[in-house]
Amino acid sequence: MTSSSQTRLHVDPSRLTPAVLTPPISKSDAQRALVLAHLTGAWPLPEIQREPEHFLPADVRVLRRGVEALRLPPGTVRDVDCADGGAPFRILVTQAAVTPGAHVRLTGTPRLGERPHGPLFESLREALGGSGLVLTEGKPWPVEIRAPERTGEPVFRVPGDQSSQYASSLLLGCAALFLRERRPWRVEITGTLTSAGYLELTVSWLRRFGFTVDERDGHFEVADYRAPERTPAMPGDWSSLGYLLLLAWRAGGSVERADLGSAHPDQALVRLVERAGLHAEPGPNATLRLVGEARDGLVASGKECPDLLPTLAALACVLPRSSTLTDVGILRVKESDRLEGIRTLVEAVGGKTVLEGETLTIHPPPTPPRHFAMDSRGDHRMAMVSATLAALSGAALTLTGPECVEKSFPGFWQQMELAGARLT
Repeated sequence: MTSSSQTRLHVDPSRLTPAVLTPPISKSDAQRALVLAHLTGAWPLPEIQREPEHFLPADVRVLRRGVEALRLPPGTVRDVDCADGGAPFRILVTQAAVTPGAHVRLTGTPRLGERPHGPLFESLREALGGSGLVLTEGKPWPVEIRAPERTGEPVFRVPGDQSSQYASSLLLGCAALFLRERRPWRVEITGTLTSAGYLELTVSWLRRFGFTVDERDGHFEVADYRAPERTPAMPGDWSSLGYLLLLAWRAGGSVERADLGSAHPDQALVRLVERAGLHAEPGPNATLRLVGEARDGLVASGKECPDLLPTLAALACVLPRSSTLTDVGILRVKESDRLEGIRTLVEAVGGKTVLEGETLTIHPPPTPPRHFAMDSRGDHRMAMVSATLAALSGAALTLTGPECVEKSFPGFWQQMELAGARLT
């Protein structure tokens, strides 16, 4: 994703509109649901089919194309471009490896090629290499997979300290293998699991689609399957709801599609902002709004909700006291180096940051500037948190690379305008 174009955003606090803002469907939920629908015969998912194409997150479109490729007749070489989608790529790697006789070539952006995938590759080679799996890596592309027709010991072993996406991908692979072989398959996680909430989200979706998942001491086993009575519903995206809730708080509006029963880790925002003096008020038809006056700083951890940290950093810039983000190292290996992106954003509005090991302290600016500039560097979350901060502070923003929001929230700029922002 290039950062070639610019958007100038101005938010006049007196012109903000108390609108009802709408997030896209959750890309994290939709990715898991798409794979499970493919495996269980619920394909295609009606809810995703009904969603306007231009409003579907790019990562969801990538994963859907990848699953459609896996559904082609045996003997077909499948070429799948994963763009910069880390989760779609990792999910599709495992699904390709457990689809008997599949021959798949995966490609992506240079940045995706730089991100860590080795532990997932090694886990697949250890479990399926003896059965005939061939997994070769380009420099960095393509990643080419030839899947075996048979399998051996029903277990994947993977470290948990780099990303929970490895374990989630493998657990979805266990579901595929259980349906194929009718014997339990398990994932054994070594070490401390990072971003455990995303693995719990995977477990939640497996159970909603009818799988029995047993958990014990870092072991997750797919042990049974019974088809559910109906296809599970798709919630709104809690990562996107974070930006919209803060925008609605400033404008006096609300958001819809806010499922407080969701297992998505970014729902933690509702709890984390309470320390700063804000609280959530549910309304009818899954609407939600934030109310209250900011009176303190925030504390949040990258182990719990890494994708939420940039959003919280934007809020931290308009709070009366300093905020603390812990376990921030994981932010360096996202679509961009988000740790440096947060520091750049804070400093762009006159604030200060102090990084000590894995802890980042954010000191808000004494007064917000009239204008600041940011380069998204092709990272959808950094583009949206920059715009969120402009809305929270009332400062004009010149943003380079606004088009990258397509990855997770194609309608983001329309929602900003609905709330009263002026875009040029």
